[in-house]
Amino acid sequence: MHQYIPNTEDEQLKMLNEVGIASFEELLASIPEGLRYAGDLPLPQAKSEIEHKRDIQRIISGDASTNSHVSFLGAGSYDHFIPHVVDVLISRSEFYTAYTPYQAEVSQGTLQAMYEYQSMICELTGMDLANSSMYDGASAMAEACLLAVRHTRRKKILISSSVNPVYTDVAITYAHHQGLEFEFIDVAEGITSLDSLADKLDATVAGVVIQNPNFFGGLEDLLEIKARITDPKIQLIAVVNPISLNLLEAPGKQGVDIVVGEGQSLGNHLSFGGPYLGFMAVKEPLIRKVPGRIAGESIDANGERAFVMVLRTREQDIRRERATSNICTNQGLNALAACVYMSSLGKNGLRKVAELCTQKAHYLADSINAIDGYSVETQYFFNEFLVEVPGSAKALVAKAAQSGFFIGVALSQFDSNQNNKLLIAVTEKRSKLELDSLVEFLEGCSI
Repeated sequence: MHQYIPNTEDEQLKMLNEVGIASFEELLASIPEGLRYAGDLPLPQAKSEIEHKRDIQRIISGDASTNSHVSFLGAGSYDHFIPHVVDVLISRSEFYTAYTPYQAEVSQGTLQAMYEYQSMICELTGMDLANSSMYDGASAMAEACLLAVRHTRRKKILISSSVNPVYTDVAITYAHHQGLEFEFIDVAEGITSLDSLADKLDATVAGVVIQNPNFFGGLEDLLEIKARITDPKIQLIAVVNPISLNLLEAPGKQGVDIVVGEGQSLGNHLSFGGPYLGFMAVKEPLIRKVPGRIAGESIDANGERAFVMVLRTREQDIRRERATSNICTNQGLNALAACVYMSSLGKNGLRKVAELCTQKAHYLADSINAIDGYSVETQYFFNEFLVEVPGSAKALVAKAAQSGFFIGVALSQFDSNQNNKLLIAVTEKRSKLELDSLVEFLEGCSI
């Protein structure tokens, strides 16, 4: 049997006979003739497998990717090195084909992977509990806003204007029919304005959302922001880059109540923007209000270590009106990739990645800042910074692509008034030769 044909004509006839009909046309008899397509579909002539693969290779060879271009793209997705062991382990059939772990006795591997992932996220963020992942960083931030509202029984969320605008759009969409009110905190010199924050804080605020490092790459002072929030009911929500936490102080040690972020940097490929995974971690008072799944460690009847699902506050599992979220699954395979990545690199390896990111980013920023007409606007940053360019950033992006560089993200795609602003990200993958080549390109480029 041909591997791409699911069944033979004899098998089709057997299935039709089983339901008491003789042909496929008879199966369609209940559909009126006027609604049925007449004639044959205009499909191209069938090709052999070798011809098909040759055509596909020809098509994809025209794509520009991180294999053909040097990438300085960021804004939430980053070109990090992924050890081969990550792809090997997540491709094992027991993980790759596993479904929802409803039965603990046959799902110990899946449950342990979830538990280990949660434990690592807690250690990374300095928080008390993490769930087994959300859809992505944007949905995790939206869920954090809803969590703050449930906990405080208030309806207003303050979001810094330095938060990723895509995340903000998702949060507003999530809350569209739930009566939430959003207000934006101003930005001053690339970071959240403490004065603007203080002016907007009142007894109706449920949560304050701060991104650190923020969308423009700037480092926010979470301790100072927490100090400005004198109302103990207001939840401080931090959106973080997990790689940066290997250098920066853990948000859990800075008074943050809810930590969320995008886990793509932890061993997940860029993959044209997804699937990714959103992580969420909270302090103890919020544990029973967390959306999604939580796996825990226990002891079985024989006294052996065992893993169980301890909390599933999803509408799929409990009464809809009591559910904390309508997200009905976690990004299990992506979370496993993050777990394997963190395990394989270890504490020292993760810190080394973070150090290389920030060292190389500062080297490139200093070099670009020395070019006539270019000005780096982000003063303190981890691995991403904002550059004012002498002309259209969008035009520069297009020109750089022709020379083999994904040079960065033009802010004009988010704000039409930011025509000459370019967001550049640097990861540990970038070599000194690549950094110097980009500088050389900019020095000789006119836009």
